[in-house]
Amino acid sequence: MSNRLYLLGGVMIASLLAAPAMAADITVGLVTSMTGPNASIGIPYSKGVAAGVAYRDEVNGIKLKVIQLDDASDPSTGTRDARKLIEEDKVDVLMGSGNTPITLAINALAHELKVPLIGLVPINVPGEAGSWAISIPQPADLLVSTVADHMKANGAKTVGYIGFSDAWGDLVYGGLEKSAPADGLKIVTNERYARADTSVTAQALHIVAAAPDVVLTGGSGTPGALPFIALRERGYTNPIYGTAALINPDFVRVGGAAVEGMVASTGPVVVADQLPDSYPTKKVALEYRDAYQKANNEPARGAFSGYAFDGWLVLLDAAKHALATGTQPGTPEFRAALREAIVNAKEVVGTHAVYNFTPGKNSGVDQRAMVLVKLTDGKWKLVQ
Repeated sequence: MSNRLYLLGGVMIASLLAAPAMAADITVGLVTSMTGPNASIGIPYSKGVAAGVAYRDEVNGIKLKVIQLDDASDPSTGTRDARKLIEEDKVDVLMGSGNTPITLAINALAHELKVPLIGLVPINVPGEAGSWAISIPQPADLLVSTVADHMKANGAKTVGYIGFSDAWGDLVYGGLEKSAPADGLKIVTNERYARADTSVTAQALHIVAAAPDVVLTGGSGTPGALPFIALRERGYTNPIYGTAALINPDFVRVGGAAVEGMVASTGPVVVADQLPDSYPTKKVALEYRDAYQKANNEPARGAFSGYAFDGWLVLLDAAKHALATGTQPGTPEFRAALREAIVNAKEVVGTHAVYNFTPGKNSGVDQRAMVLVKLTDGKWKLVQ
């Protein structure tokens, strides 16, 4: 049985037989985590792309087809998926994946085989090695500096850190190291845990012993709830902060009372209806909600689906410019033209941000991509 999925007209259809796919001119390869510990993030990415297809599935009369593969939350599987999509399905562009380590692995392959990659998690690959990739989410440095400013404004002097023992945990901690001096914060712990861990008791005890004024977490999805639960169970009552990587319904469900009242930095789509009408992303965010409902027969929640939808919008914009070069989808020349248009995209309005990319830099967002939210009675509220 194939693990291949197709998104057609906003509806996800499992390809269980080796039947030929419907004809399409531009082929998009989506690698994301439908199973494994990253599924609480990967599934929303899949639904966000489905919303994008429902929103618009053609450019100048040229159809876009999505072929989706499950990376099973594993970098090796994600790399194999990407290679299959490139070499067998001849995709024009890749999107994904479910976490930073997988996306970094796919980026290396995309660079080698010269296929543009629209990353759905924060990555920072400077120079030639990252020249075929962009990253849609807010970079860790921006996410962390936003919460660090809030810590300072509320009188914090010391901060404890606990995050994943992988590239995402490193990015968040690196952001904290950069932001802490400017905000007068002293970092007193650097605790780590694996995404698949079921307990962080020892790490929580170390943090409680250090008694920081606040704690910053560098996790994501449902595994990101572990530090909150462990710290609250051990009597830590001070504020615990997070980032957009935790803005997820399953995180709220798993965390329960332990995550109530937390403050996190995220994109404005999470609180779109609480924003003033003049906010640059509000109109698109509300259109996204309609498209998401149409595609998935459920309301949009959390931050992750919005990233995938924004990636789709960047792709639509780039496809228009690439097609104008006269190159044909399915060829190396078109992939190169598409890459050139993606890394030079300008003022593409999405749900999280207004995107402006430049060659040599994976991120394309500014302060318009940032708000602070607080979890109140299980719902995210804009921090004024």
